[in-house]
Amino acid sequence: MIDVADMDTIYLTFDEPKKEEFWVEIQNMVPWAVRVDGVKGSDAAHKAAAEASTTDWFVLIDGDHIPGPDFFNQQFEEPDVPSAYRWKAHNAVNGLMYGNGGISIWHKDFVMNMRTHENSDGKDENNVEFCFDPNYHAMWNVYGTTHPNGDAYHAWRAGFREGVKMCLNKGVKPSLEQFEEMVHNKNLDNLLVWMNVGGDAEYGFEAMEGARVGTYMTMLTDWDYTEVQDFSKIQQIHDDNELGVDDVGEILSKRLGLPILGFHREQSKFFKHFYRKTHQQLDFMSKEIDVIRKREGW
Repeated sequence: MIDVADMDTIYLTFDEPKKEEFWVEIQNMVPWAVRVDGVKGSDAAHKAAAEASTTDWFVLIDGDHIPGPDFFNQQFEEPDVPSAYRWKAHNAVNGLMYGNGGISIWHKDFVMNMRTHENSDGKDENNVEFCFDPNYHAMWNVYGTTHPNGDAYHAWRAGFREGVKMCLNKGVKPSLEQFEEMVHNKNLDNLLVWMNVGGDAEYGFEAMEGARVGTYMTMLTDWDYTEVQDFSKIQQIHDDNELGVDDVGEILSKRLGLPILGFHREQSKFFKHFYRKTHQQLDFMSKEIDVIRKREGW
């Protein structure tokens, strides 16, 4: 067992609007934290974080995340092989609780040997994600809050990226006929929340629009969805986009049969209030897949 507080903590930032404000808060919470800033490309940025760590295992905090302080009071059960672990985060826009934006623990060897995103080895599952490696583990507990709405554009981009990735099946785009069958039920649920909930949050409608446009671009155009890894190309898509949140919602409803509701402020608050109560914290090292297996009787 390793005390989480004995690991190096790396705060990984790029262009997040509140990264300086959050850095002050993180330094107060984790005085030993180190900052890595401005490295282009998800794979390259994670390798820079690994190089900055003096410990084999290190904690990674994204630039739009504020961790829960209790995370650093935990003990980590070291596995036999280099691995990565990501805990869930509470999303400040739509209330979702899953790995997106969550705090994580990585082994340096795992990071230095992976080939993902802009450094992909060409496998579909590595083009836009880390999570399909068998030694990458999605954890059950929620520690901290991700704030993907630092400004209007970043909220849109966050929604867009999830709108793309939630449509894929291990990095592969399904056909229109395969869409409902191939997209994992949990991903589809999360996608629909991104598209419909957040009217009570700052820049919530921008996040909803981004999620809808991301799904539209992926499923209803011939756009190369692997470009979602490139922030400059997402910026161009955003600047060229002429579809409003309601326009693209209507298209998705007709073409993909998705329930597009667009909760207003009070409806969003109602959903988020009760959704958060559905989660129960378990042991720190509880893996999401093990909890699901137990609950569903696999």
